[in-house]
Amino acid sequence: MSDEREQWQAAERLALTLTEGGLQRMAARTLAVFLFTDQESLTAGDIAERLDASAGSVSVAVKSLLTVGLIERLPAPGSRREHYHLRDDAWAVLFTGQNTVIQLMLQAAQAGIDTTAADDPARRRLTQMRDFYQFMLNEIPALLERWQQHQRSLRPR
Repeated sequence: MSDEREQWQAAERLALTLTEGGLQRMAARTLAVFLFTDQESLTAGDIAERLDASAGSVSVAVKSLLTVGLIERLPAPGSRREHYHLRDDAWAVLFTGQNTVIQLMLQAAQAGIDTTAADDPARRRLTQMRDFYQFMLNEIPALLERWQQHQRSLRPR
């Protein structure tokens, strides 16, 4: 079993990979904290302490991860702080219609289409963009069902 330092180095490497994949650096580091923690939930203060980061930058990162559906707020009776945890279905939610980024892409494409003439090359490109995201949203339910079946098949009986 690796020690805590090796584990944290792996978390930082993962965060760098996520950053290269397009995630903001602090959001990637925050996600790494959620992936590597042994705690059921974390507060923004816990994350800031672990990352030696400012409360403001952690707050922005948490909001970003909430928006895409990777983490969620947990009830914390008796606590004055918000508690968060990595969703069990985080990766599936990331690719569903619950992901506001996909919805924003669809809306942006449609808004562009609405401003262009029928023979405008931009309209063709924007229509292709909108149709791609709509196709993906339509395909996701079947893909997620196959994923869930796969997960169920891995569980011990």
